[in-house]
Amino acid sequence: MIASVSQLAELLPQVEKVDRVAVDTEADSLHCYREKLCLVQISLPGRDHRSRLPVHDYIVDPLADVDFVPLCAALEEKEIVLHGADFDLRLLRRGLNFAARRIFDTVIAARLLGIREFSLAALVKRYFDVELGKGSQKANWGRRPLPARMIEYAMNDTHYLLPLADRLESQLREHNRFDWLQQSCQRAIEQAAIQRVRGEDELWRIRGSALLRGREAAVLRALWHWREKEAEAADRPPFHILQNHDLLNAAVSFASGSVPDYGHFSSRRRQAFREAAQSALQLSESEWPVPLRRFGTRPNPEMGRWTEELRRRRDRSAKQLDLEPAFIAPRSTLEAIAANQMNATTLLVPWQRTLLGIEV
Repeated sequence: MIASVSQLAELLPQVEKVDRVAVDTEADSLHCYREKLCLVQISLPGRDHRSRLPVHDYIVDPLADVDFVPLCAALEEKEIVLHGADFDLRLLRRGLNFAARRIFDTVIAARLLGIREFSLAALVKRYFDVELGKGSQKANWGRRPLPARMIEYAMNDTHYLLPLADRLESQLREHNRFDWLQQSCQRAIEQAAIQRVRGEDELWRIRGSALLRGREAAVLRALWHWREKEAEAADRPPFHILQNHDLLNAAVSFASGSVPDYGHFSSRRRQAFREAAQSALQLSESEWPVPLRRFGTRPNPEMGRWTEELRRRRDRSAKQLDLEPAFIAPRSTLEAIAANQMNATTLLVPWQRTLLGIEV
């Protein structure tokens, strides 16, 4: 565990002398209102006593009172091996202001080889015949000290990544697909650097909200904002206050004249819940939410024919190469290209465009 200046000083030289580093992260999104980075697992080449694999494992504690800028600077020079990079890259950027320059995503690599079961557990079982435990997936990673079982679970998330990347890279080179991996990993870095921002009028539109109209939608909007305030005050995820399906049902009930109740509410929370709904019920019709308009090009016969041609090309390539068709390009992407809504260069990397026969 790296949780002090002296421990970090011992780790840095080990990082600096290698080219490839396995990294994973843990957050507390299931336990706090504002998700934060709680652990950074790092594995480096080097003999480890826990297995025969040439790997040595470390766990960095970003909650410790330590300046991790030197570690980030050292990691920026390395190729970072991750499994499903997007979440980790975003969390590392927010938590440590770290941005990777080169990555090796083992999920992308496995899918480029046509492997359908590409979870970390499935890949470790496939290549090393080891069963990974699942006991700490929903644990609170912000707690200190961490129990030994959680530390072991966390270390397993990177312990196999370096030898796994070696195996996958060898197979990709055999199939002449390693440059495909590099293209897709570069795109993953670019996508993770884009900050996802939802408009104020979209935040409250949870799954299922599109079925609500008028007064029901107004109540749902008010209850969503009430839930956010309660969650922030309690420092708990919003679903701990009230789950989405209950929020939808409550909006419908209030709009129909009944008053839903939930036994786990305190008297204060129950009152605030009802007041939020009542404030929405008093709104005039002009103040009700307007259904979101989905902009796009109206389909026409030519677009349909072009989409179908792209689909045929995709499926033919997928069959020849034993790849998942949607991994080459999902249907929505084919439709967007056919409609010229977005340039194929924006939506697809070179190997995908080649398989679809798209010249740019």
